Amino acid sequence: MTANSAAPRFQLRTMLPRDPAQPHRTASSLELFFDLVFVVAVSIASAQLHHALSEGDFLHGVTSYAMVFFAIWWAWMNFTWFATSFDTDDWLYRVTTFVQMGGVLVLAAGVPRAFAEGDFTITVLGYVVMRVAMVAQWLRASRTAGPLRSATRRYALGIAVVQVLWILFLLIPAGMLQLIAFVVFALLEISVPVFAEYRRQTPWHPHHITERYGLFTLIVLGESLLASANAIIDALDEVESLGPLIAISVLTLVVTASLWWIYFWPPHHRAITTFRRSLRYGYTHYLVFAAAAAFSAGIEVELDVLTGESHLSNVAASFTVTVPIAVFLIGIWWIAIRENADRVVNTVLPLGALLVLLDPILPVPVTLSALILVGIVVVLVIRPPVASTGTDKA
Repeated sequence: MTANSAAPRFQLRTMLPRDPAQPHRTASSLELFFDLVFVVAVSIASAQLHHALSEGDFLHGVTSYAMVFFAIWWAWMNFTWFATSFDTDDWLYRVTTFVQMGGVLVLAAGVPRAFAEGDFTITVLGYVVMRVAMVAQWLRASRTAGPLRSATRRYALGIAVVQVLWILFLLIPAGMLQLIAFVVFALLEISVPVFAEYRRQTPWHPHHITERYGLFTLIVLGESLLASANAIIDALDEVESLGPLIAISVLTLVVTASLWWIYFWPPHHRAITTFRRSLRYGYTHYLVFAAAAAFSAGIEVELDVLTGESHLSNVAASFTVTVPIAVFLIGIWWIAIRENADRVVNTVLPLGALLVLLDPILPVPVTLSALILVGIVVVLVIRPPVASTGTDKA
């Protein structure tokens, strides 16, 4: 492939569009390294959500989490789709990627202040660093993109304009006006790919791009397990009986394993056969990723109630677990499962998501959710994916 052909050590490779049908295309070591810094940001955001929920500050906690996670998700997703189209893996591409990674760490450093004080200064600065580096990548690609030059330049222009708006966002006082501005600016951000590619689409490798989403899902689920395990370890000396703690430990593993099984059941590459479908797939993953990361926050809230560190009721605490599970299930069903499933699966999975919300009425946390998820997994094992028609049901 010409885009990644060999070059002398200190010379740059020509950034040509990559072949979307390249055989054996997999995630590179640089992409995996890139994902690791996002674990830091996701972990800090999840921890801050946990503290807010445990204190009963639901509205502020959820809105702050949604805003911070948007920055994490959108920066990751933009790099991922650019890489599937123009990754050269030369020294300049790597250095520019490292700059983006630095921006992630700056963003992560600002998350606690964003939650506690509504001060998004550090978070926005880190985000803008990532996005400006992305502008540089698109401008570099535009030099040799051929028929895609106009699309790459529109990407660079659109991203740059929105970053000016994010800087202006810092001048808006915390409150409802700030939230409205965030929604408007976020909508402008997610409109950039539509603006850039409405005439001609950049190429994407369906197996590579869906592998990238799958790997990030694994990272987020793994972070949830780690955070939950650490919380359980911390609670060992604070409970009179180990029974409830053991139950939460087992049920957390069962739920996480079930979410993994459900996510990887369908053939994801079938979900991005058109530009419209790829937008739906990518954008809905905001809910999938955010819900997976929020699940660990809910488990930690349950443990706070168990150890007397939170004054939330059992019902309220259980909702912090069941809502993320239900959102995860509906999200992945909508974008990847429903078009590859028969009528039974397409009935069981949405119904299961609805029933998960009944969990708070039980005295033992997560029990009903775990049983429902195991039931869904059993159905998926019995009824494998069916051939997709390839039509867009959005």
